[in-house]
Amino acid sequence: MTDPKRLIVMVIGNIFLGMGISIFKLSGMGNDPFSGMVMALADLSGITYAIFLILLNLVLFVIEFVTGPRFIGPGTFVNAILLGYIVTFFHNTWLELLGEPQLFWQQVVTVAVGVVVCSFGVSMYQSSDVGVAPYDSLSLIMKNRLPNISYFWHRMFTDALCALICFLAGGIIGLGTLVSAFGLGPIIHFFNVNFTNKLLAPKAANGRTTRFR
Repeated sequence: MTDPKRLIVMVIGNIFLGMGISIFKLSGMGNDPFSGMVMALADLSGITYAIFLILLNLVLFVIEFVTGPRFIGPGTFVNAILLGYIVTFFHNTWLELLGEPQLFWQQVVTVAVGVVVCSFGVSMYQSSDVGVAPYDSLSLIMKNRLPNISYFWHRMFTDALCALICFLAGGIIGLGTLVSAFGLGPIIHFFNVNFTNKLLAPKAANGRTTRFR
């Protein structure tokens, strides 16, 4: 049975992840490659971002189900179905409260905030270990099929392909895209070590958190 605490952390992580993606979008300087691709294709097709993301995730879920079923869990469905709506909600909220940043320095600051919020969300969502999103599972499945190639290069391949499709579809490739592709890792690791792993660590009978060595 899945630990309720991990489920709660996963849901909160997806909320922060959606918030971070919405902040990247607000900056006007590009999103992470996958989100940017989905936004560009959604605009091109005339379908709303949230619906298009669900449709694409349905296709990717079939691949995950056939080739990597062990990566499927509650987190898979929360991310695949709800993330688009979370992004849309927060993006509309920022537009109503703050408006789009007009100056370059404002855009850069917005990207910086997006990096921190997105990294925090990814840390909680991934560390909860209760299911992987359909897109995130692709590089893990590829790593299992081609173990001689590191996970980094599998992820770089899928992200680069998404960035290319985003560009061809008329999407934005900019600072936010580069930061998402190359800069999130260290910040996610920071949150893993200093917050999420401690939050999820089991507690001993005396109430103190046990430490893994």
